[in-house]
Amino acid sequence: MVPTVSKVSVATKRLLLGRPFRSDSLGHTLLPKRIALPVFASDAMSSVAYAPQEIFLVLSVAGLSALAYTPWIAIAVAIVMAVVVASYRQNVHAYPSGGGDYEVATVNLGPTAGLTVGSALLVDYVLTVAVSISSAAENIGSAIPFVSEHRVSFCVAAIIILAAVNLRGLKESGSVLAIPTYAFIVGVLGMLIWGFTEIFILGREIRSETAGFEIRAEHTHLMGIAFVFLIARAFSSGCAALTGVEAISNGVPAFRKPKSRNAATTLLLLGLIAVVLLLGIVFLAERIGAKYVMNPAEDLIGAPPGYQQKAMIAQLAHAVFDTFPAGFYFVATVTALILMLAANTAFNGFPVLGSVLAQDRYLPRQLHTRGDRLAFSNGILFLAVAAIAFVVAFGGEVTSLIQLYIVGVFVSFTLSQTGMVRHWTRLLRTETDPKARRRMMQSRVINTVGLVMTATVLVVVLITKFTAGAWIAILAMVILFVLMKAIHHHYASVQRELERTPADDEAVLPSRTHSIVLVSTLHLATKRALLFARATRPDVLEAVTVNVDDRDTRRLVSEWEDSDLRVPLKVIASPYREITRPIIDYVRRVRRESPRDVITVFIPEYVVGHWWEQILHNQSALRLKTRLLFEPGVMVTSVPWQLTSSDRRKADLDYHAPGDTRRALGGGPT
Repeated sequence: MVPTVSKVSVATKRLLLGRPFRSDSLGHTLLPKRIALPVFASDAMSSVAYAPQEIFLVLSVAGLSALAYTPWIAIAVAIVMAVVVASYRQNVHAYPSGGGDYEVATVNLGPTAGLTVGSALLVDYVLTVAVSISSAAENIGSAIPFVSEHRVSFCVAAIIILAAVNLRGLKESGSVLAIPTYAFIVGVLGMLIWGFTEIFILGREIRSETAGFEIRAEHTHLMGIAFVFLIARAFSSGCAALTGVEAISNGVPAFRKPKSRNAATTLLLLGLIAVVLLLGIVFLAERIGAKYVMNPAEDLIGAPPGYQQKAMIAQLAHAVFDTFPAGFYFVATVTALILMLAANTAFNGFPVLGSVLAQDRYLPRQLHTRGDRLAFSNGILFLAVAAIAFVVAFGGEVTSLIQLYIVGVFVSFTLSQTGMVRHWTRLLRTETDPKARRRMMQSRVINTVGLVMTATVLVVVLITKFTAGAWIAILAMVILFVLMKAIHHHYASVQRELERTPADDEAVLPSRTHSIVLVSTLHLATKRALLFARATRPDVLEAVTVNVDDRDTRRLVSEWEDSDLRVPLKVIASPYREITRPIIDYVRRVRRESPRDVITVFIPEYVVGHWWEQILHNQSALRLKTRLLFEPGVMVTSVPWQLTSSDRRKADLDYHAPGDTRRALGGGPT
């Protein structure tokens, strides 16, 4: 039964995800610029589908006259985007390792600032998926009522499908994204060019279907501070167009060489395209009289009964392609696709950042390893589950979700630019080459302007959106920050405990065996396992490690050779980064060579006192023990190492409740 179940599960996994990739094929998954652009820039490009719409929505509160400010707000957003893009081009050149804002803040401002950036970005990535998918559902639902009626279910299914695509690997997901992303760019640019050509060259008057409607404003006489607050809130909503810019700095390792140059070029293309699309949509919408309100049944005066308000881009496409319906359907289709696929930026950025944080021991180590398809599978799954939770909690409503949005990204923007200013200042203290100094001073000026700009926007976002829902995102960041601090403290305390001077270890002498001690790191738990194995006086005693990471294995071999251990260390190759299968195969090979020997496998294992610590440790040991129990002639010995937290469990086990003796729990007669 077990082998059959195992074969079925493996077959299902291969059907869904494809065959596994060898570790040495990682270089073949690196992306050229033509694929990297849709992979990392789809979020920033697609945000122009809802950022202009949100500007119009906020201003509609003050009535029709307030819509005259939409072009100026769009220009302000475009200026901020240009500054941020220029600033991040300095980031990718200075820090090409893929840590992005997290690495910049950690190196230049300290671990606390770095962890703040990490928690902010993780929350923002989750919201990117939730907002993008919900916006796609809203656009599709305007044409297909069934989707609107089942919006949450549609969003959940879309997130699951997108996660499955990414689990198949980065290169394949990039190829899938390229066509709809480029189709969206071509479709919207074509719409803008044709619309402005008809208006300014052919002299044709184009009017939106909402141009003849009036707006029933909630506040018609806003003055002074109240009006400034409204403009600031519209600006902060429009700044949603900047989300996704930082994804390229986090994904530099995924680019082909020269990585930094290709990443900087892709970032420049992203900025140019996003600015053109944003300004074009807003100017065209303002020119043809398009409107977008919260509640069209009540807020649009003159609308016919049962009027269904179209998304902003759909209104523009319907007006521009009035005599060419195929153009309207093409723009509507590619807009829905890009909004669904925009979440892929987060599915590429979140797992990479999670891997970096896990490597620094702020997240469980399972997030650091790649899966069968060389993607960070655990990070992808975690992101999908978190995004689904937000979609379900807010019913897939874009207007509600977007209030939580962009807070995290501007926190990371601000701290990153602060770190970059300090980075260039530190380098200038020691640099003597005049040419290099001029280049560094230029970069520092760019990052300083970026710092001022992003800090200003962050303040505006916090003031205008805090009570509207941004506090939820801030609370999530704080909780995540505290959680990561606790995980790091745990891992650090375990490391300190294992590095202490070992006490005399007691050994139990079993029968003669062929003993194999499994080794991952040379620490106290490993040394205790070796002592126990040696005390059995086996015919053969050897240590075995599995090479899942060349750098870690080389370090282990070097430490082993420098130690006073006289036990040989064997390294088992694992091209697919598996641990269980190579060890099982090796044990079977030893068993075949000496079928009469009893093989004892010694596995160092931590004894913990909290259930959540068990999640952080012993996962590989559990899988190995489960598989080795089915091998004939093989014994498994867990060599426990009691961590300090296990002391509380000892006290619990020593406690005897009244009546335990009468119930035969204390050793008395029954």
